Amino acid sequence: MALAPAFAVGPSVTAPRAALQMEKAARGQMPSGHGSAGAGAALAVAGLAAAAGVRKSMRGRRSTKASVMVGNTNVAEPESYYRDHLVACRAQLNGVDAPTPEETDKHMEGIQAFAKQALAGASAAMLFTSSMEAAVAYPIFAQQNYANPREYTGKIVCANCHLASKTIDVKLPQAVLPDTIFKMEIEVPAKYAKRRQPLADGSKGPMNIGAIAVMPEGWKLAPKDRLPKPLKKEMKGLAWAPYSKEYPNIVVAGPVPGETYEKMVLPVLSPDPNTDDKILFGKGIFYFGGNRGRGQVYPEGNQSNNNQFMAAATGTISAIDGLKVSITTPSGEVKTQECLVGADIVVQVGDEVTKDEPLTTNPNVGGFGQ
Repeated sequence: MALAPAFAVGPSVTAPRAALQMEKAARGQMPSGHGSAGAGAALAVAGLAAAAGVRKSMRGRRSTKASVMVGNTNVAEPESYYRDHLVACRAQLNGVDAPTPEETDKHMEGIQAFAKQALAGASAAMLFTSSMEAAVAYPIFAQQNYANPREYTGKIVCANCHLASKTIDVKLPQAVLPDTIFKMEIEVPAKYAKRRQPLADGSKGPMNIGAIAVMPEGWKLAPKDRLPKPLKKEMKGLAWAPYSKEYPNIVVAGPVPGETYEKMVLPVLSPDPNTDDKILFGKGIFYFGGNRGRGQVYPEGNQSNNNQFMAAATGTISAIDGLKVSITTPSGEVKTQECLVGADIVVQVGDEVTKDEPLTTNPNVGGFGQ
């Protein structure tokens, strides 16, 4: 019996990347502004509905053993469904007089605290703690701001907010048959158990990770009903999703805990030329991006506190008031550099500094690789 021709796919690669990163993401809590009460109320309602739905589904499935991994906790499958709706709700609000992303995250934390008080049950704690508490990288913000995540230069847009560079490792087969499910592995290495990054409130927390895969047209995420059981087990409950309806060949995952998902398994379905005459046999080019930790720039362009802050001018440190460092220039002008919460200032009053000399330590332990 003759075998169908195979698609040629790029070999296993190690993909370093410089000056790239994605934090349509560097999310955390920051003071909420005026005029966001309506949006916050909508999020609160969505959070309560989600939490109540999870509690109800947990009651009805106590005898069910099927579960998926979310973070380090086994929770029932519907929980991911409700979290997706919360994320979708945020996306919709962001377009209609909604709070900024950092304000929205503060609402999320309020929802989390309220859900814990109201339900005081394991299901609510699992849903909100594992899915939101350390959520610091939202691919949805990339999806909102960029129709196509790969720019004409070849750069993946995650790099616009994640400025540090780290390597990723990608493993995939060299050739696959048509209409076949196979796996790709995207490894985003880091010492997740030891490394801690600054959260938006200034405290230290674990790093989350995310990944993106840009495949040729016709290639797409494998359908759940066709996934082999061994492959499902390898995925550990990791949820991938198409980037958009227009680009089903681009898939994203995250944010998820880096300590659990350092190796992210992506199930892919190769195209079938028998059903689409536009599909040609030959080589296909795949692009991958992987990020760990928060970024340095928010989608609006403002800095996150995951930055090293520099001297605004050359001169003498004349005052340090909390997180504000004043520098008196030789001409007598006073320049003030305001550092963000959590910054570790390393200069003292009387020190001589030059412009762009570090005033704080560099707190970033993450980075983006492509």
